[in-house]
Amino acid sequence: MSAFTFLPLGAIIQEFKVNGRNIVQGFPTAEQYKKYNQPFFGETIGRIANRVSGAKINLNGKTYQLAVNNGPNSLHGGNEGWGKKEFEGPIQDQRNGKDAVLFKYTSKDGEENYPGTVEVRVWYTQEKDNSDGVEKEILTIEYEAELVGDDVEETAVGMTNHSYFNLSDLASNISGTEVTLVTNKYQVVDDGGIPTGPIKEYPGVTPKKSFTLGEKEPDIDDCFIVNEDPSSISVDTRLSPLVTLASFYHPVTKIHLEVASTEPAFQFYTGKYIDVPAVDGLPARGARSGFCVEPSRYVNAVNVPEYQNMIVLKKGQKYGSIIVYRGWEA
Repeated sequence: MSAFTFLPLGAIIQEFKVNGRNIVQGFPTAEQYKKYNQPFFGETIGRIANRVSGAKINLNGKTYQLAVNNGPNSLHGGNEGWGKKEFEGPIQDQRNGKDAVLFKYTSKDGEENYPGTVEVRVWYTQEKDNSDGVEKEILTIEYEAELVGDDVEETAVGMTNHSYFNLSDLASNISGTEVTLVTNKYQVVDDGGIPTGPIKEYPGVTPKKSFTLGEKEPDIDDCFIVNEDPSSISVDTRLSPLVTLASFYHPVTKIHLEVASTEPAFQFYTGKYIDVPAVDGLPARGARSGFCVEPSRYVNAVNVPEYQNMIVLKKGQKYGSIIVYRGWEA
């Protein structure tokens, strides 16, 4: 029995089961995702994850106006980013000598007003690990994208997965979850969530020291920086070290989750704005009914000259990244 279920819609992670308990928020059917998934539960986010300032990018010597869907900014690829698109798949495949499931999508030039036709591939590799007497469910995600055709010489790509995790025994709240982050460095942002430049230490967070999520606090929706040297970050991070970004544990359910990635940053979001009504026998999901860890590039990198090397994809290059989830019950 597989611990993971995926949908062609957005290459969504629909289920992630630990000892039979689904630890991700979602819906039973693709139709429900289409109607009610404003929070992006489980979606593959692209063409650019997170926020783009002023909903504008400058590439190929011109300015492209993107969808304004988050204050004055553009969020998660626009009105219909990749998480809302039908991927081809699941296709049984091999990746690094292991059985994998492949989803593919072709994002045409001009889609959501982004330049260039991009071929996108998402591989999911599922494994079980029993090395220390505990069965761990492991999911490795590999992203790859390349610019095809002759529309333009460059575009921008920054992908992530937007699963919301809930390790508690309550569908309604993540309180009691113990969190450990690898870093406390983060991008200081303005009221609209756009970085203002400096990378500082996040108040109240100590690297590799756990803190506990309460009913309402801490309220976090920030991008934490793992690699502080932007010049060293390539558009393909797959050869970078796999770093455990965040670890979680809930003392009631005894469920552990680890999120590792080759990415230089991650958005950690405690779910303040989740607002999904009760539908088709499912309970309502409100604020803090899940938390996100979104491994990624720096926020708004496309509009910061010294960060562009990590997100601007030129012809002949490949965009790539790896995310690994490990879940188990102690």
